Amino acid sequence: MSFAALTEEEDSVALLQRSLQRGRLGHAYLFHGADLAELETVARTLAKVLNCEQPKRRDQAAVDSCDSCPSCLKIEADNHPDILWLRPESKLRVLRIEQIRDLLQTVYLKPLNARFKVAIIVAADRLTSNAANAFLKTLEEPPADSILILLSSEPQRLLETILSRCLRLNFGGESVRHQDPALVSWLTRFSQTAAQEQKSLLARYQLLSVILAKLAEIKENTEKSLTKRSPLETHDDVDAKLKERWEDELAAAIEAEYRRQRTELLTCLQWWFRDIWFQTLRLGQEMLTYPTLAEAAGRVAGRLSAEQAMDNLQLLERTQQLLFSNVQEALALEVGMLQLSL
Repeated sequence: MSFAALTEEEDSVALLQRSLQRGRLGHAYLFHGADLAELETVARTLAKVLNCEQPKRRDQAAVDSCDSCPSCLKIEADNHPDILWLRPESKLRVLRIEQIRDLLQTVYLKPLNARFKVAIIVAADRLTSNAANAFLKTLEEPPADSILILLSSEPQRLLETILSRCLRLNFGGESVRHQDPALVSWLTRFSQTAAQEQKSLLARYQLLSVILAKLAEIKENTEKSLTKRSPLETHDDVDAKLKERWEDELAAAIEAEYRRQRTELLTCLQWWFRDIWFQTLRLGQEMLTYPTLAEAAGRVAGRLSAEQAMDNLQLLERTQQLLFSNVQEALALEVGMLQLSL
């Protein structure tokens, strides 16, 4: 796939192409968005452009791939020796320090038959702390003729020292994710409940039940979907150790996907509370993420000061951070709902 085919990512792709045109491509990027598969496509396409034998040019600079030369075909098939992919492995689905060390040994070698060596780290938010720290120096000063690309659907989990060393581009953008019909439908139900008077403890637990019911639905659907795709469903007679490994990998994949979707759900909730804050500031509806939910947001905003609305946003952010630790999910959400100003 070429950049021209990535029509839904037009704005972010345009930024990359302007950097290519001006000869100012960064040495380390963080591509983030809701869908890791889409991020992989963008990273793969950039690797093609950098090494294409017949690129499409603008002001003599390569800005897109031909998608048909030997280099492009090898990169598309993930078998180009100078395009390095690193993915989470082991039953914990993490990126281990041993993987990073192996990658760095290869990165510092000269490209075999490409102009640029490209290292693509999938789900970079799964780096262990040791792996992240081992990666920092190379991330700050990569070897010549190399580009490092980190992909993440949960960039808030990355160390600040990692984030500060990368140029960040958002793909599969926030507006697309926030307007997902299923999420908007759920958020409509939540906002209508929140817009009612919230003076009683029972009302707060009704809000909590709306969240927990949706999360239970997400977990059930995730388990069904990933279990259906697991080799456990198609291979009955396998070695006991292999079966155990597949079971561990399935459990880890379910947990990772559930956490990703939970983050999406709570991020949409945060953006609705951002709309409430905007309404306390008397900003126009053109600033709202969810204009169709403006009435419910306005009813809540009418009961709050701008400071209280901002405190709500900070509280939701802290709740998200807590959920990435070992805290019990239901407890973190219960405390968050009880502390919100509504």
